Amino acid sequence: MVTLRLRLPLVLAATALIGASSWAAAEVKRVDVASRSEIGASGYEKIVGTVHFAVDPNDPRNKVIADIDKAPVGANGRVEFSADLYILRPKDSRRANGVAFIDVSNRGRKPILNGFNRGATNDPKTDADLGDGFLMREGFTLVWVGWQFDVRREGGMLGISVPDAKGVTGIVHADFTPNNRAPQQTVTDLAGYTPIDPTAVETTLTVRDGPLGRPAPVPRDKWRLEGHVVTMTDGFEAGRTYELSYRAAHLPIAGLGLAAFRDVATWVKYSQDALVRAQYTIAFGSSQSGRFLRTFLYYGFNSDEHGRQVFDGVWAHIAGASRLSINERGAVPNSVAMWTATWFPYANSAERDPVSGKVEGLLENERGRHNQPKIFYTNTAVEYWGGGRSAALVHTSPDGKTDLKLPDNVRFYFLTGTQHSPSRFPPQLSLGQQLDNPVDYWWTLRALLVGMDHWVRKGTPPPASQYPRLADRTLVASSQVGFPQIHGVASPKTISPARAGESMLPLLVPSVDEDGNELAGVRLPEVAVPVATYTGWNFRNSSAGAADQLVALTGSEIPFARTRAEGDARHDQRKPIDERYSSREQYVAQGRAVADGLVKKGLLLADDVPAVMKRVEAQWGERK
Repeated sequence: MVTLRLRLPLVLAATALIGASSWAAAEVKRVDVASRSEIGASGYEKIVGTVHFAVDPNDPRNKVIADIDKAPVGANGRVEFSADLYILRPKDSRRANGVAFIDVSNRGRKPILNGFNRGATNDPKTDADLGDGFLMREGFTLVWVGWQFDVRREGGMLGISVPDAKGVTGIVHADFTPNNRAPQQTVTDLAGYTPIDPTAVETTLTVRDGPLGRPAPVPRDKWRLEGHVVTMTDGFEAGRTYELSYRAAHLPIAGLGLAAFRDVATWVKYSQDALVRAQYTIAFGSSQSGRFLRTFLYYGFNSDEHGRQVFDGVWAHIAGASRLSINERGAVPNSVAMWTATWFPYANSAERDPVSGKVEGLLENERGRHNQPKIFYTNTAVEYWGGGRSAALVHTSPDGKTDLKLPDNVRFYFLTGTQHSPSRFPPQLSLGQQLDNPVDYWWTLRALLVGMDHWVRKGTPPPASQYPRLADRTLVASSQVGFPQIHGVASPKTISPARAGESMLPLLVPSVDEDGNELAGVRLPEVAVPVATYTGWNFRNSSAGAADQLVALTGSEIPFARTRAEGDARHDQRKPIDERYSSREQYVAQGRAVADGLVKKGLLLADDVPAVMKRVEAQWGERK
């Protein structure tokens, strides 16, 4: 039971701690509340504090955590640790929809706030900080808990404090790719590890061409290491991939972050003494945190220590077929892990790995097959093309030769013609040879959240899956993609596949039309009624080095010519805009028809159509 001792009606002192007594056999031992405050006139209350855990290292569901057998234990034989806790809840329970929407923080941040609540901030204090308030109108209780041990816990960032593994050391590794010749690089992926000896023989730096090139050692007299900052005497070579390795003095038990996420959800769902209660729980993770959720499911964390189902719905966004470096000694959860984060199993169903012969699935294994949630996978073109995320392997066999039938509890939505995270609009050049891709898929994600909510609470099936398939050739090998020749645009056929161990994975990508726009999936008006080609890849510009390699997690917008004369001058054979649309009015009308069609399918909310059409009209203005 939580005992409140502060009397301020709106804002409680941030230094105050409010204890919560523990309950029998609970993994959440207590919660210390630092502050409670109302957010403007939103009707929502913000609760900030620290949650303390005590987990049984001998429980079969916890023994899967790497090095938990090397954790110190308390007098009760349990492993104790703590994490930051952040909650936004409706003050009036009648406004709550009964669902705790639990967001996997991304490098300490809160992705669902800005994503679903267009324009919200990471630590809202006013109504304006809540963006357009979509999640509040829907009545969700929003919960975050720190899970990443190496987050800098400042500015509202969420982290976790876990014990080190006793009696062990180990070599930690991290890649980085400089974009210029600056002499210093901070290797943030290793921020949680202190080297035992920066000058030891085991402290090494290698360099290679591209993510899959052959590494060569950098002579020791050419560089030095201080903390996790590398200084190169003659400067780094832009666009080349470096790997830093050293023996760490302390190795935190990173996998306890999986238990923290599980146990906070269990606390909210089952404990009578929880600060907030909800009948249903939905987890959302984007990119790094989407990979977290795929890892969470694989290791069976959707069952708590008592065998109860933790999440009713799980949504892994822009994770592709990848998982996260978290449940291993020397984990680097902060790493983008370009080209190396994807390893078997890829799909939910049990399949045979053509390399090892092993048979299992992300969920069809001895840990994960119980208490399966309803699942959404949403991916952009980047997760098919770039970074080795190999999204097609979620819905094809491991050899890339056969479409798989998705289980009844799974939906897969391909967000056609989009990049990992939408770029700003109007689009600009950053590190790529082409403009960044600004197509904004969050409008579709809002509709899908309503679909997931109704699926979980009411059993109403969400929209049918929308993704490319081998059977109808909307999914093809990258070498067979019919991307048009466009002057000044490099061919995507040179992009390398991902690697799993020593073997290369099949690179299957969405097929395209004569303009290079993808055919299958959820096609927003910008893509279905285009004024440009939108891709999930973008090659590095020469100033950033390695012009034959991709910009991480970035797509392209390649505008159409306005007229045939302009197209001829640019050697661009794609049909120009004035031959596609007779007028602005015709263009807008076609875009509106597409938007209305998406509303009927449950892939766009009627209330969001004006905002979507505003972008459509702005695209025309950019081109004309």
